[in-house]
Amino acid sequence: MTEEAKESISTKRGLRRNEIVPFTLEFLRGRWFALFASFLIMASSGSVYLFGTYSNEIKTTLGYDQTTINLLGFSKDVGANVGILTGLIAETTPTWFVLLLGAALNFGGYFMIWLAVTGKIAKPMVWQMCVYMAIGANSQNFANTVGVVTAVKNFPESRGSLIGLLKGYAGLSGAIITQVYLAVYGNDSKSLIFLIACLPTALSLIFIYTIRTMGPVKHPNEHRVFNQFLLLSIVLALLLMVKTLIERKITFSKGTNAVITTVLCLLLFASLYISIREALVVWNIKKQPPTAITIEQSKSQVVESSEETSTKPTSSEQVDEKIEKSCFLTVFDKPERGMDYTILQALTSIDMLILLVTTIFGLGASLTAVDNLGQIGESLGYDNRTVTTFVSIISIWNFFGRVFSGFVSEILMVKYKLPRPLMMTMVLLFSCIGFLLIAFPFPGALYIASVIIGITFGAQLPLIFAIISELFGLKYYATLFNCAQIASPLGSYIFKVKVTGAIYDTEALKDVAAKGLVAKQLTCIGSHCYRLSFIILASVSCFGALCSLILVMRTRKFYQSDIYQKFRENADTL
Repeated sequence: MTEEAKESISTKRGLRRNEIVPFTLEFLRGRWFALFASFLIMASSGSVYLFGTYSNEIKTTLGYDQTTINLLGFSKDVGANVGILTGLIAETTPTWFVLLLGAALNFGGYFMIWLAVTGKIAKPMVWQMCVYMAIGANSQNFANTVGVVTAVKNFPESRGSLIGLLKGYAGLSGAIITQVYLAVYGNDSKSLIFLIACLPTALSLIFIYTIRTMGPVKHPNEHRVFNQFLLLSIVLALLLMVKTLIERKITFSKGTNAVITTVLCLLLFASLYISIREALVVWNIKKQPPTAITIEQSKSQVVESSEETSTKPTSSEQVDEKIEKSCFLTVFDKPERGMDYTILQALTSIDMLILLVTTIFGLGASLTAVDNLGQIGESLGYDNRTVTTFVSIISIWNFFGRVFSGFVSEILMVKYKLPRPLMMTMVLLFSCIGFLLIAFPFPGALYIASVIIGITFGAQLPLIFAIISELFGLKYYATLFNCAQIASPLGSYIFKVKVTGAIYDTEALKDVAAKGLVAKQLTCIGSHCYRLSFIILASVSCFGALCSLILVMRTRKFYQSDIYQKFRENADTL
């Protein structure tokens, strides 16, 4: 039976009354509801993006100076990016435990911060606040690991599109939580901390037994379904962008924010309708009587499986083989690309080394540009409202970069057999244009640069995560993609502190000396402030593109093959 015929049959009939309860139970245990749950969890995992919103409340109520606030911000970054332990826990424990542990860390960290800010406990020591912040921020790694890893294993043939969608929702999560907070509490930063402690925790507990690895199932027009999810996410992003830009001109009332939040929730839950519809497609196809073709296919599959079983070694032989070869002995005995690597095999492979170097240079440069955008706008003479608009623009285009990099790279790979690292190369080269626009600005250049940097910054992580899953397999994917995530803050520290920050201070001191003043606070005004820094960042990004191009050359034969074939063969047949 063809895929078109299956879909035609499945959409012509609904549910009988006696089928409602069995279908509901199967849906709640199925992969489509798990995907919907992953969307919601990722959409609420943006606590790290909101530090700038509530950090002033911490500074005021606890009497901290800016240095201490920066230390808290550093603790947040460390907690958010050190996820290797999360990956190892995910490899060895069930999904519900990972979600439960993430929920406990989120609530424990942010609830203690809320208690401190509201004066319900004695003023904590600075190191204690740093620990609370790191614990709360680290919880997002648990949500990301569960959401991304289970979704990729359940929908391996759409992994690029899926990772883009999930990371896109994560990118919008800060704006989503902010909108819910404005509708419920108004403008109360202390309540925002309480909401961050409760909302992600509640969602993780609600879906604790829902999100799990179930394996792939053959489905008619799966890619079309993900295009519909993409359309919903784009509408959601546009709503948030329009609301953010209008808010620069007028102030919304609490009632207006409540209406906007209601529309936002309807858009989020529209994906539930799509999930129910697709689960119904699967349900109806399963109920169809087998045709002669499917019976003959089943017979041939049985014969093939029996032949494979007869040629497989016995269990005792397999045990002996496992005893003979430990992970340390096989570290340099690499399997073919696309097979399941061990963690040590992957981390010591040349492909992973090239990918990590690309991440350090490419993503590190982009993250540096994003973090300095406020000061760049100030140095070029823009007012505070315009600078805030730049930041809003870059966050929205960050979302578009995430979702489109996943979908476009998937099309290029499946339809034209182009290696996914080639998309990474093009993204890094495109980012150089944004860096050079800042180095050599003209009127309106910063608007264009913020769009380019936002898109290219968002595009990189989904591509990196997808490439890792394709080259090194899915068995230890939870640990491997968390290892790659560490490269980002490492690159950011090098280029932000040692390069951009040092050059900015040098230029500011030159300005002070030229005016014959004494430096009280280093502030640099003019296009020269970031010129050398961003020429260096453009060069660094070009080097990252060159590294990515080397990976393209190394993997082109692999991507010219049908890398999803084994997943189609192992998928459950409808």
